[in-house]
Amino acid sequence: MRNNTQLSDELRALILRHAASHMALPVLPNVVLSFYTAPTQPVLYMSEPALAVLVQGTKQVILGEQVFQYAPGQYLIYLVDLPLSSTVIQASDEEPLLGLGLALKPEAIAALLLETSSAPPKKSADMRAIAVSDLSNDLLDPIVRLMRLLDRPSDIPVLAPSIEREILWRLINGEQGAMVRQLGLAESHTVQIARAIKWIRNHYAEAIRIEELARVAGMSVTSFHRHFLAVTSLSPIKFKKQVRLQMARSLLVSSQRGVADVGFAVGYGSPSQFSREYRRFFGRPPREDGELFRANEGPANQ
Repeated sequence: MRNNTQLSDELRALILRHAASHMALPVLPNVVLSFYTAPTQPVLYMSEPALAVLVQGTKQVILGEQVFQYAPGQYLIYLVDLPLSSTVIQASDEEPLLGLGLALKPEAIAALLLETSSAPPKKSADMRAIAVSDLSNDLLDPIVRLMRLLDRPSDIPVLAPSIEREILWRLINGEQGAMVRQLGLAESHTVQIARAIKWIRNHYAEAIRIEELARVAGMSVTSFHRHFLAVTSLSPIKFKKQVRLQMARSLLVSSQRGVADVGFAVGYGSPSQFSREYRRFFGRPPREDGELFRANEGPANQ
């Protein structure tokens, strides 16, 4: 196996060639490429479980009060839907930020755990759903082989699934393995909280009772509060508010609806409360923010 530097150089060349190309990108269904030629302002978005790798540039992700910065030689992993703020810190025309994101599927992780009959990890007090780690040679190698398929798209349907399984296996047995395994265990606390998060995202405009969320998660109210905070770094109420405000921003950008109408659509009964909370969260009033956001780039890749 080639060393880490050689693999990183090849991955950088592959991403640069395909992400910067004006030609249609061959389909790798679970992969998104990142290419930025300048730093960006913070962009808020809802993540989904994914592995994010950088080979050039620096990126910062914020969850609540936690700041995660990662650079070449590192990866970011998150296991549930999270309201994140993403900022490209270092990028230029000469050295653009280059990276990729790979979606993580709970069912694929569960299948690997079943096939290997591996014992479930001991429960840990650390229930994070997001972490940064160093990129090992064992993990980088299959990532490079997956990206090579972009040069041979006819191989993708046959070879991509097996290479993605290898990547998952390296993650399961890597530094964040205990965290990744939780995504494949049906009754892990991470999966239970993920069910409640999905419910919030589907019912964000409704009044939400904590008792209902605890029932969806299959926990007592006390246990639900504790585990939700441990996984997301946010209380359920703050989490719901961030989802509402991010959906409001999407509506302001993508439609011609007025500010009051958007506020009502995402669950606010008072236009003044909506405008006040929107300004506090995004730093600008809704109308001004929507106009500025439409004039700039859309949400960032992972």
